[in-house]
Amino acid sequence: MQRLYDFLRRHPTWVDGFWALILLGLSGASVSRINGTPGHHGSVGAALALSFVLCVVVALRRREPEKMLVLAGAAGVAQLVLDVETMVANFAMLVIIYTVAAIGTRWASRFALAGGLCAATLAQMHWPQHDASALGNVAITVFQTVPFALAWVLGDSMRTRRAYFAQLEERAARLEKEREAQSKVAVAAERARIARELHDVVAHNVSVMVVQADGAAYVLDAAPDQARKALETISSTGRQALAEMRRLLGVLRTGEHQESGEYVPQPDVDQIEDLVEQCRDSGLPVDFRIEGTPRPLPSGVELTAYRIVQEALTNTRKHGGPNAGASVRLVYFDDGLGLLVEDDGQGAPHELYEEGGADGRGHGLIGMRERVGMVGGTLDAGPRPGGGFRISVLLPLKPVH
Repeated sequence: MQRLYDFLRRHPTWVDGFWALILLGLSGASVSRINGTPGHHGSVGAALALSFVLCVVVALRRREPEKMLVLAGAAGVAQLVLDVETMVANFAMLVIIYTVAAIGTRWASRFALAGGLCAATLAQMHWPQHDASALGNVAITVFQTVPFALAWVLGDSMRTRRAYFAQLEERAARLEKEREAQSKVAVAAERARIARELHDVVAHNVSVMVVQADGAAYVLDAAPDQARKALETISSTGRQALAEMRRLLGVLRTGEHQESGEYVPQPDVDQIEDLVEQCRDSGLPVDFRIEGTPRPLPSGVELTAYRIVQEALTNTRKHGGPNAGASVRLVYFDDGLGLLVEDDGQGAPHELYEEGGADGRGHGLIGMRERVGMVGGTLDAGPRPGGGFRISVLLPLKPVH
């Protein structure tokens, strides 16, 4: 049954043709029966010809609605001229008025309404009821006009309903596209965040491991104890890097890792001192001080502060030279957290701060600026007047609106 219904929906002209044949049969039977009756107007041939034309209107109404409307109007005029009184086939006029009001153009819809309202009046004037009074003929005219008006109203209501559903579908499609665009933006932002995290983790830990490996190779024969300590530092740094990378890569997988507890905690301000000790062990002298009263901070601010210090010390090792030293100041204000990281080395290349922080091999200061911007903070980075490099950051503690 469903297949038949789908077939009929795909071939509406066949359905209309079927009903046109039924209407043609009924019209032929009606014309043959009233032929020769007293008071009959018009010839049988003309009535049959007009019936055939009106049935064609029904058959092709959805394929060519405007043309069929004009054909129906012409048939109505011919019916008046040939004096062929109202017959069963005139039902096609109601059908074409409904069709044009539903799917036709606006001019055709208005023309159909005007023609429908005039059809009953013209027919009553041409073939009045002689046994009825003038008031009775007016009542008959009004009664016969109602079906034409209802046919147009139903068709126009169907047009409005279809337009409403089409608008809903268009809106749903537009919302779906907007959701897809928002999803793509969110994915891009998440990828950028993961890329920043990976850059910070890999750049810092690998640089520490490279420095320790070079030192171990240099003192391997002369000072085995120092070489052993360097290898232990490499081992612990590698484990820390693996733990953080496991946490980062876990967000790309399903939730089973989170349930099993494989994620490690996010780095926070308390771990900055461990980070400084790690840098000292790798041969970079770092002076670390905390000013103000330490207190709990939002997790986003703590992670940003940790990553800023990590990236700054990594850049000192990469660009400061062999004899560079650094200092880290962590200042607690009433409404913010301040960071000041300075070194007395050779300074970073100009492209690290003059072109937004990209050095061609990583994110550089771009990642710092993005992190600070995400929490509504400010960052100032550049060379120191007396040599070296300075990074100053202020992170607000109030939520960003």
